[in-house]
Amino acid sequence: MRRRRRIRGVLLDKDGTLIDCDATWAPVIRHLAVELAPPGDPVELVEAAGLDRETGRLKAGSIWAAGSTRDLVRLWWPSAGVEEARDLAVRIDAICAAKGPENVVPLLDLHALIRDLRERGLDVGIATNDSTIALAAFIDKLGLTGRIEHLIGYDSVARPKPEADMVHAFCDAAGLHPGEVAVVGDNTHDLEMARAAGAGWAVGVLTGTSDRAHLEPHADVILEGVSDLVAWLERTNG
Repeated sequence: MRRRRRIRGVLLDKDGTLIDCDATWAPVIRHLAVELAPPGDPVELVEAAGLDRETGRLKAGSIWAAGSTRDLVRLWWPSAGVEEARDLAVRIDAICAAKGPENVVPLLDLHALIRDLRERGLDVGIATNDSTIALAAFIDKLGLTGRIEHLIGYDSVARPKPEADMVHAFCDAAGLHPGEVAVVGDNTHDLEMARAAGAGWAVGVLTGTSDRAHLEPHADVILEGVSDLVAWLERTNG
């Protein structure tokens, strides 16, 4: 068993980890398919992006559950050139920043979570395949502006999840070694990112789109939700 460093930083996913993914994003995906009118049947486009038309839930591993705006543009506009794709991504990010926070449903008391983590001397960051402007809009809506120093969107780095860049960006900003960081998320992209970066812990949570069977091959530990994180950290750090 490898020797682990003491955890000094926690890098949290947003959707499905801190907020209810389905309640927050299902209306936005439907809105985008109509507002931007990509070629094709809007219902089929929405389902292709990951929203199950029968259940209204996002599918594990789908573009909307785990991918970035760039992935959505490639799916809905496969023939778009570089400039058109860039413009579409900007429009989508702007709509998500405006519409997403309207429906946001936190999964727990986020103020208490951030307070408890910071009181334990931990650096805290959020890494999401949502855009930086949308992340900032969510943080503002949730009343957390200024409470979390490290906010990393897909467009903050060269390579978003599942690549290692977000973890490395967090570590560079916080002055941490990747082995001192616990990455916490609800899908395999989060955990694969942790592995790629050499993070100390890849922590899965069951509050998002993935079940235990999806997460187990990639996780060091699986929690029912991020509400269990502080207690787990206390046991782990001693």
